Amino acid sequence: MEGKKTAGRQKIPMEKIENKAARYTSFSKRRLNLYKLASELVQQHDVDIGIVLSSPTNKPYSFFHPTAEAVAQRFLNPNIELSDTTKLVVTNVRNNVNEIEYKLAEFKIREDVASKETITLDQAKEMREIGWWEDIEKLKTDELTQFEAWLNVADYIMKDRLQQLENEVASNVS
Repeated sequence: MEGKKTAGRQKIPMEKIENKAARYTSFSKRRLNLYKLASELVQQHDVDIGIVLSSPTNKPYSFFHPTAEAVAQRFLNPNIELSDTTKLVVTNVRNNVNEIEYKLAEFKIREDVASKETITLDQAKEMREIGWWEDIEKLKTDELTQFEAWLNVADYIMKDRLQQLENEVASNVS
């Protein structure tokens, strides 16, 4: 095996970045990564968390979950129970986060299904490029097997859709 062509992942010493543009870029990337890690902590452990940052240009940034008030109250008085109003707000925020996570998971499932459908359609397109109208005897064995599989899938999909339509009609008649 030849020597490495890249430096790979190396430990970067913690020192001030002198170039202002590079410093701000690094800050922005690290800030986003910190927010992502905080969000993961909230999701996995259902914790209250607060982060306050000041950029190299002295612009303030913050991340609080569920709310800044709830985090501050918990920080100042860890053993005192939150007020009813704060509890209500916290519950609402947590419900909103859970709903968004649910929607995100649903979109991920839809994306996976669409990706699989795209692959199936691409395979069907390849079969159509061969031309189903061509003389079947001109097809090679593997092409014939692919064409047969495509026809079987199309037949299954059509029968399944017909069954769905029949069920809908039967449920509407009842």
